[in-house]
Amino acid sequence: MYKKKRSITIQDVAQTAGVSVSTVSRVLNGKVDVARETQDRINGVIEELGYTSNLAARSMRSQKKNLIGLIMPDIAYPFAIEVMKGVNRAIAESEFDLLVYTTGDVRKSGRASAEQKYVSLLTHSISDGVIIVAPVVAEFNSDEPIVSIDPVMSNPSYPSVHATNYQGAIDAMEYLFSLGHKHIGYIGGRLELESANRRLLGYQDSLAKAGLPIDQTLIKSGDYTTLSGITCSRQLLEQPNRPTAIFASNDQSAMGVIQVAEEMGLRIPEDLSLIGFDNIPESKYLGLTTVDQFIFEMGYTATQMLIKIINNIPLDDQTYRMQTRLVIRSSCRKIGG
Repeated sequence: MYKKKRSITIQDVAQTAGVSVSTVSRVLNGKVDVARETQDRINGVIEELGYTSNLAARSMRSQKKNLIGLIMPDIAYPFAIEVMKGVNRAIAESEFDLLVYTTGDVRKSGRASAEQKYVSLLTHSISDGVIIVAPVVAEFNSDEPIVSIDPVMSNPSYPSVHATNYQGAIDAMEYLFSLGHKHIGYIGGRLELESANRRLLGYQDSLAKAGLPIDQTLIKSGDYTTLSGITCSRQLLEQPNRPTAIFASNDQSAMGVIQVAEEMGLRIPEDLSLIGFDNIPESKYLGLTTVDQFIFEMGYTATQMLIKIINNIPLDDQTYRMQTRLVIRSSCRKIGG
């Protein structure tokens, strides 16, 4: 009589390899936080025993796809890279895998339709939920949960992670005031985003509180790119009464200011003080004083929020506000100092 051979289970692999079932699962899911030696031992046992993991069956049993989607602008942007690092860390600590879609250049006109398309694709057939970075769409038609980072409005219809952009801008301006600066230029970001509007408001309110006029010739509209930082800083620094300091609404814009200042023979900070916003890794090497909005932590926190929602765990709050911190380096100087 034919006797059906017992299938090899993940428990068999764990026992033979001398590790836990969760460690085997992490290796099967491609997690990077398992020691190479342990990975090699587990993979050797898998091959020896002929174990195969039926992911489709597992997904059908649990009614979960064990996949999270990440929709973000072009990954060439430092902000997006740091967000993805945070998301990856949270994914490595979970049972989920990650699928990334990019909507391309932050300035292109078709981003809204691309966001809608990818959200529809991911939430209707592929993933258990989606994280979307700096969306330009206010609402999405989705069957699955969505968490946004730096959304288009302060209180979107879905859970979100924001930095305290307004307070961060005030901290930057008060630091410049403490150094004696009163004639301060500002380079803004993408005005469809809540972050850009809150930073601009912080700049304006700080001037008003200090009893200083809001001079529109000192406010230039950028788009969070180095190129716009170059264009805007040139407009500011070519004025007859150029500013003594510039507050750039992100570090990439500040990098544009550095390029133009060098072209014009202006020294930072001797001739021009400069503050950015983000604290991307490059800012440290440039000696840029900036406002840290803890981008890595934003990605990590958004992923944890989404996983809680997927697992039917209530969130403490629909909106998480990441506290900013002024990081003082060498790009600012006291007037006459």
